[in-house]
Amino acid sequence: MFERVLYPTDGGGPARDLLEFVLDVASHHDAELHLLAVAETNREGLARLAATADQLEREGRAVVSRAAERAAERGVETVTAVRRGRPHAEIVAYARQVDPGLVVLPTRGRGGLETVFGSTTDRVLRRAAVPVLTVRPNTDPRSHHPFRRVLVATDGSEPAAAAVAAGAEVAAAYGARLDLLSVVSVAALGVDIRSELQLDALEEQASDVVDAAVERAEASVAEVSGFVAYGSSIHRTVLSHVEAHEADLVIAGTHGRTGLDRYLLGSVAERLVRGSPVPVLTVRGEAEEE
Repeated sequence: MFERVLYPTDGGGPARDLLEFVLDVASHHDAELHLLAVAETNREGLARLAATADQLEREGRAVVSRAAERAAERGVETVTAVRRGRPHAEIVAYARQVDPGLVVLPTRGRGGLETVFGSTTDRVLRRAAVPVLTVRPNTDPRSHHPFRRVLVATDGSEPAAAAVAAGAEVAAAYGARLDLLSVVSVAALGVDIRSELQLDALEEQASDVVDAAVERAEASVAEVSGFVAYGSSIHRTVLSHVEAHEADLVIAGTHGRTGLDRYLLGSVAERLVRGSPVPVLTVRGEAEEE
């Protein structure tokens, strides 16, 4: 499914811990692994300090060389590269150049920030044209791979359709079970009869979305299940399904190149990336012009 996998790494703890999982994924797909380090030379004044920039580049080469050595031990073919510039911009540019089927990133880098918002990972998620697989630090992604149960959150939108297609492809490649989930948000509903009628309409709409997604997925996946759930918080409802049904991978769609208000189901994709105990695959829907 993935002929090339891109793994940007800064050599920090989260990146080192994630490498073995990345190698698992690349090995499973017999993929060529691209190891990319970015020497961040865009900071104020740093571009004028050639010696410092050269040192950062040497450190980057050492980082990807060590990762390539480990990949060779695992029998994974690699390509290494070091770029200078803004990390997220160089990652996106490199992805456009080599067209990987997948980019893998931790949600926290060398700096140890707990939140993905505003980070390199968040910016790559918004801009990358290819699927991005994110993993939270202090989780054990290797225990969920090979993926046995894949969960796709869908609301019937165009990005959600892209996520359903990706979910079917991943599930077929792994022989995994595919769950298709639509969440009816009850947060804004009151207690009068109009709210009850509105809830009925939302439930019918969600059921139609799930039924259509199941029908599409069944063409390539042997085991597909559809679910409609209710909750005041959509991302928490999705994560509850992950726990209750022991999903190994969550897939959600994004518009890309826009603010968080344009993510699938509001900010659900971003919140899933922050909070999921299992890997999250974000899939780009139709892009807007920059």
